Amino acid sequence: MSLVAAAIAVAGFAGAPSLALAQDASAVAAAAAKAATAKPNVVVLATGGTIAGAGASAANSATYTAAKVPVDKLLAGLPELAGVANVKGEQVFQIASESFTNDNLLSLAKRVSQLVKQPDVDGIVVTHGTDTLAETAYFLSLTVHTDKPIAVVGSMRPGTALSADGALNLLNAVSVAASKDARGKGVLITMADQIQSARDTNKDINIETNAFQSQWGSLGMVVEGKNYWFRAPVKRHTMQSEFDIDSITNLPSVEIVYAYGNVQPTAVNALVGAGAKAIIHAGTGNGSVADRMVKPLQDARAKGVFIVRSSRVPYGFVLRNAEQPDDKYDWVVAHDMRPEKARILTMLALTKGADTKELQRMFWEY
Repeated sequence: MSLVAAAIAVAGFAGAPSLALAQDASAVAAAAAKAATAKPNVVVLATGGTIAGAGASAANSATYTAAKVPVDKLLAGLPELAGVANVKGEQVFQIASESFTNDNLLSLAKRVSQLVKQPDVDGIVVTHGTDTLAETAYFLSLTVHTDKPIAVVGSMRPGTALSADGALNLLNAVSVAASKDARGKGVLITMADQIQSARDTNKDINIETNAFQSQWGSLGMVVEGKNYWFRAPVKRHTMQSEFDIDSITNLPSVEIVYAYGNVQPTAVNALVGAGAKAIIHAGTGNGSVADRMVKPLQDARAKGVFIVRSSRVPYGFVLRNAEQPDDKYDWVVAHDMRPEKARILTMLALTKGADTKELQRMFWEY
């Protein structure tokens, strides 16, 4: 063999594994590129509400029937979704959200928990009536253990109305649920281009499309399918939560008593008699309690009923041992939680057998 032939042979022998390695690297790169361009998989769980509603005419934006349109028609009417994600729909309920029950909360959260465990599911969207949307979103944020995005969305106008907001809200929700940068931020409410924290956000307006507001501000915005983030939630949620829907089978009775001028203890006494495990007192101002209500609430606590002082005022928070001696009475303050959300957290706390001290800790942390 000539020196040239030998050299070629040696080079070929040495180059064979290099060529194989190069081919393997090329295949890996191609697979990675394909994975990067593959669309994420999002499941839309529909529960009814205005986003699935219909009015008699295009002029009916506030007068309509909720929970009419099934999820398959809702998704079919928005072909733009196909450009964002592989979307599947599932009709969990078809109800107006003011009729949501504890059993509905449990069923929905358990289904979400099942789905997020699937490797072929990248995000979840829950369509929901706006009346109790914030409560359901907060419940999910406390009970579902995942870092996958969960976006809860509704609309203030039915799809049949002029300037209906549901289609864009739903498109944005799917976009958020499909995005990697939404992971780990807890359950989100996506309405009117805003990305809101489930914990902080409430329905503050009942007839305008910018109905959902937070006194602490939105987390960000979604514009033309792109997320713009400005802050992150710092309270415990999802993966950091001590509550787990997979181990919760029922929720205790927690009720709300609303304060007003000339309020009487009738509701407190009736709820205690009916077996309430806790009462959220929606007080005036800084969670104030009328003089004639103090003794009935003390008596309720003496019978083992937890008392949580919240406020009917939308913004601000309730200070402990201000207005009332909470330490002395063994009461809890709801911090910045509105009465309806204080109810959600208290129910979950009682499933863990929390005492007053533990319940107060939870209000500080969640």
